[in-house]
Parts: sequence; C-alpha cells; structure tokens
Amino acid sequence: MLELGFSSFAACFGLRVCVNDKAMTATISRPVRRPWYRPSLTVQIFIGLAVGGVIGWLRPDWGNAVYFLRDIFINLIKSIIAPLVFSTIVVGIAGAGALRKVGRMGIKALIYFEIVTTAALFIGLAVVNFIKPGLGVTLAATNTDVIKTIEQTHPKTLVETIVHAFPSSVIDAMARGDVLQIVAFSVLFALALSAVGEKGKPIIRAMESLSQIMFKFTNYVMLFAPIGVGAAMAHTIGTQGAGVLVNLGKLIGSLYLALVIFLLLIFGLVIWIARIPVRQFVRAVREPAALAFATTSSESALPKAMESMERFGVPPHIVGFVMPTGYSFNLTGSTLYLAMASVFVAQAAETTIGWHMPVAQQITMMLTLMLTSKGVAGVPRSSLVILLGALNSFVPSGLGPIGVAIIFGVDELMDMGRTCVNVIGNCLATVVVARWEGEFEDSRAGMFGTSAEAELDVRTRQIAFADAAAQGD
Repeated sequence: MLELGFSSFAACFGLRVCVNDKAMTATISRPVRRPWYRPSLTVQIFIGLAVGGVIGWLRPDWGNAVYFLRDIFINLIKSIIAPLVFSTIVVGIAGAGALRKVGRMGIKALIYFEIVTTAALFIGLAVVNFIKPGLGVTLAATNTDVIKTIEQTHPKTLVETIVHAFPSSVIDAMARGDVLQIVAFSVLFALALSAVGEKGKPIIRAMESLSQIMFKFTNYVMLFAPIGVGAAMAHTIGTQGAGVLVNLGKLIGSLYLALVIFLLLIFGLVIWIARIPVRQFVRAVREPAALAFATTSSESALPKAMESMERFGVPPHIVGFVMPTGYSFNLTGSTLYLAMASVFVAQAAETTIGWHMPVAQQITMMLTLMLTSKGVAGVPRSSLVILLGALNSFVPSGLGPIGVAIIFGVDELMDMGRTCVNVIGNCLATVVVARWEGEFEDSRAGMFGTSAEAELDVRTRQIAFADAAAQGD
C-alpha cells in the first residue's frame, strides 16, 4: 500500500518509479513543459507583487482593505517556525551525531557574521558619504509621536542578549516566536536526547517525521504566498504613495544602490571563495528573498529558506542552527541601512544648523552600531530603535528624534530591500559554514531545481522536497 501510494505521488511529477522488495529506483521521463496558465511559484510571487502594486497605485483604498490577507499569510508562516526549527535542530544534532560540531560550528558562524556585518557597515558609510543624500534636507519640527513608542524600548546589552537566549519557558518562547530562545532550547534538548542513547531513538524518529511534515505544511502555505505578498505590496503602495519618493527619494535610491554593491562585491566574493554554484544558489534563494521583500518580514521567508538550503545541499543540523541564529546576529541589510540612515541624519543636521560630523566620528558611530546591532532580537522596529539610540549619542540634542521621524515615513520602502538582503545573507551563511565544515554536498547543489533533484527526492522518499521542486521551475 505504501509503495502504491508513493508511486502515485511520483507519477504526479512525471517520475516513473520501480519498487521492489530491496530497493526503489526512479527514472525521469521527459519533462513536460509547464503550461503558461500554471506558472511556477516564483513567477506567481512576482505576478502577485506586480498586481498588488498596480492595485495600491490605482485604488489605495483597496490596497488597505486587503491588508488582512498579508496578516493571514504571516500568521500561517509564524505557526511553522517553532516546530520546524525545533525538529530540524534535534534531528540534525542528535540524529546525525553532530554533538561535537555544535561549539565549533557556532564559533565559525559568529566569525563569519562579524566579518560580513562589518563590511556592510563600511560599504553603507562609503556610499552615503559619496552621494550625500542628507544634504539639503532640513530637520524641521514634525510629528514625533512615533518616537515616543520607539524610545520605550532599548537595544539589549551583551549580557542581556546572553540571558535572553535561554528561555524560562520553551512554551512561552514558541508562542512568541522567539527564534533565538527556540534554538538554545533545541540544542540543549538534542544534547540530552543523544545522551540517553537507545531510549531516545523514538523521539528522534518522531522529530524526523515532524520536520518532513512541517516542510510539507510550508509547501501548502506557499500556495497562498502570491495572494499574501500581493496584499502586502498593495498596502505598501497604497499607504506610501508616490509622494514620499519626491522628498526622500535620494535616500531610498542610495540605500538600494548600496545594497546592490554589497550583494555583488561582498556576497560575490564570498561565493567565489566558498566555490558555490552561482546559478543554483540564485534559484535557491529567489523565492525566500521575494517573500521577504514583499512582506518586509524575515520570518515569512524562514521556513522556505530552510527548506531551500537543505535541498541545496546544506546538512539539516547546519541549516537548523546557523540560519535561525543569523536572524539575531547576521542582519547585514539592516546593518548597512543603519550606517546610511545615521549619516543621512548627520548630513541633514549640517544643513539645518551647520553642525558637521567628521569622518573620525562617523567611524566611532559605526563601531557603536556594530556592537548595539547585536542586541535587537525580538525588539519591535529594531533598526529604528538602534538608529535612535546612536543618534541621541552622536547628533546634537533634539535633532536625532526629528531625523528618525522623517525616515519613519519611508522606512517600510527601505525595509523591503534590507530584509531581502538579510534573508539572502543568512542563506549564504549556512552554505559557507557547511563548506567550512567540509559537509557541503556539491552534487546536491548542482542538481537544484532539475529533474535529477526530483528523482533523488523520490528515491529517498522526501516527499516535501519533491513537492517543493515541483512547485518551482
């Protein structure tokens, strides 16, 4: 019965499967060209983005009215994160015998995080000083009510971040979606599970089943992704409109230019050093990146990104550990944004009162941002919280909050780009650590998105991955 059901599933994807008592082999029939009325998930997402943008532009009231669809999509994604991260880490560490690798893997990940985030800071600093988007902008008194809410929170210190990582209740951590706490608990749970030996085998098998179920659940939720991202884009365009681009268009354009430079220069260099197949990596990250861009939420892309990286050849224990940890410590897009936004306000302060921030002080501010940006896990509007704290320390009194209030008006448009880069950076980090550990599967990466990948997934009975491959190109 199992073989018959699995053969039927394989047939849905154009696979011919032969099952016998000892082994199962699969051969790929000639792939059928996807009809135009059944586009891949990637194409559907971009269609959703385009349609949502047009709706928000032509009928802003409709754009605001459909925003609830974006919330439904985000809530569905959030429901996946806790069980997926937990099961993936437990299977990877306890099931694959990766206990001794946890500490070494964590140190390598943190070293890589620090290198790329430092590079992001200085690229942002270089671009903002070259283009000078803040010159000519006057920091006039404006509505700073939003700042009162931001000022109520503060970045965590190093000690507070360490204490926060260990939950007093894992149920509470899962309910809040605190990824860092879930990772800490999962690692300790996996260590204990491995230590009990044979008694823990049933739990490991249950976690293997749970991880596959959650990946399959992710595929179901992704069917709603084009609608969710379309609603998000419609709301963004409907709310922001084209008027905001007139006043702060130079800042927005400068940020996106800096992000592109960072992607090509730093990520390109990393990909070359780590010998990562570029075309396949782009195919692997484009769906998670598109989700993050449209929804301005890294959480919305996390399950799909984890699935894509496992399909790309990164072992589950590295994906489960590095990627969620990177959501707290590897925010390269947000770090670059902080560098540009802080100097932008300083340039606007020079226009307003003639005060000038020298390059030496800018570098000091960058070093401060390098430290404080590590304590933003779980902080609402985290980038603005960090930005306000830095400006209050380095910019003349009263101008910092006004500058943040001005930036807040276009923050969502910039948040799209920086969140997208954050997700790409965390995907790349998993591949780098896997390569560094000597565990990256080049053969699996080379077949990503091809019929050979589907054949392998069917042969190893990874139904969720085969389903994901069928949704793609």
